[in-house]
Amino acid sequence: MAAQPAAKDIRPRKIVADNRKARFNYAIGEVFEAGIALTGSEVKSLRSGRATIGESYADARDGEIWLINSNIPEYVQAGRFNHAPKRPRKLLLHKRQINKLIGAVEREGMTLVPLRLYFNERGRAKVEIALARGKKLHDKRETEKKRSWTRERGRLMREKG
Repeated sequence: MAAQPAAKDIRPRKIVADNRKARFNYAIGEVFEAGIALTGSEVKSLRSGRATIGESYADARDGEIWLINSNIPEYVQAGRFNHAPKRPRKLLLHKRQINKLIGAVEREGMTLVPLRLYFNERGRAKVEIALARGKKLHDKRETEKKRSWTRERGRLMREKG
């Protein structure tokens, strides 16, 4: 009798942090999934669901992409082996992707914005980053008008039946 193949440990995607302001403040272009180099206490802190990426951005330094200003709070049980909460973290991408991102940032004046931080199905910490262009104030107002109109239209449709 043949041995049964091992059941794969597939877990649903667990979103740890979501950058909701990014979709309002930026016109989102191409989206990339990147791994993130973390220490053990950072992973434990992320698994408890305590992280913020609302004010963070990605930057290119020495041919590498770094996540700057993301806050992963200290893990209480780590003691003296803890990490710095706002340290720069290296993003793990293929060389071709890195070159594409660096070129877009330098030539086209785009920004690298993290959209969400999550654990994938295999339990690995990932960051979804996007090439984005900053919106002007009038663009933000236009977006807000469209949102309020769709809300109002839905409300009217429910009332009318």
